[in-house]
Amino acid sequence: MPRVLAFDSGIGGLGIVAQLRSLLPGIPIDYLADTAVFPYGEQPDALLRERIVRLVGVAIDRLRPSVVVVACNTASTLALDSLRAAYDVPFVGCVPPIKWAADQTSTGTIGLLATRATVRRPYLKALSARFAPNCTLLAHGARGLADMAENTFRGTPPDAARLKAELAGLFGQPGGAAIDVVGLGCTHYTFLLEAMREVGPPHVTWLDPAPAVARQTRRVLATCPALTGPAASLPDQFCFTALPHDLAALRPGLVALGYGQDAPRLFDASPGPEYRK
Repeated sequence: MPRVLAFDSGIGGLGIVAQLRSLLPGIPIDYLADTAVFPYGEQPDALLRERIVRLVGVAIDRLRPSVVVVACNTASTLALDSLRAAYDVPFVGCVPPIKWAADQTSTGTIGLLATRATVRRPYLKALSARFAPNCTLLAHGARGLADMAENTFRGTPPDAARLKAELAGLFGQPGGAAIDVVGLGCTHYTFLLEAMREVGPPHVTWLDPAPAVARQTRRVLATCPALTGPAASLPDQFCFTALPHDLAALRPGLVALGYGQDAPRLFDASPGPEYRK
């Protein structure tokens, strides 16, 4: 049986896990959340790149995944090439859905909600130039949305006024009234999708890449051999690099996604493989 490892800065990648559970029932899905330095969008690039490559490497050694899903736009745009160069495991990343938005727009003005780090990187400009050369792209580095999404997963709906204020950072830009399609450029925002539809402009189409990432993961897994050795029989692992203080609020959501009552665990980031093929 193949095995999936999903990696994110927090619980945002669980939106992709939910899609994977539907598409790939019975396939073990491990999850590593680098909460010790959450949110990624506020961290220096050099620190993040080194940290991501190291952490994912330790997790690969221990869990022996068939495929790694980098379920984080910031990590994907920053470190996906480095991960692929370092490890002989297939990787599926998350990138801002610029091409999808360009294909959907009628006005020619598309929006993107993402972390500050994703918005400021040349990667986004390159995506726009390649896939949306005839569109106007307006992006907003929304600092507060990831925190709202984390709370929403824990059962606390976002405050409508705060959410509107964040969205105003996108739609309030010059030309923002013409936006008719908005792409979610952070996996955390999946948990805010319905709330954004409610408080955002009624004419806007919202694009969540999570289902597409899950479908690509399924395609990659179809080419992977079955696992053997100790890792093949491990139960699904859910780990944080720093345990949150509100574990009780997290557990119902984790259990609903197939993680046991003992989840989450603290991830030991010390190098050194535990399992070998």
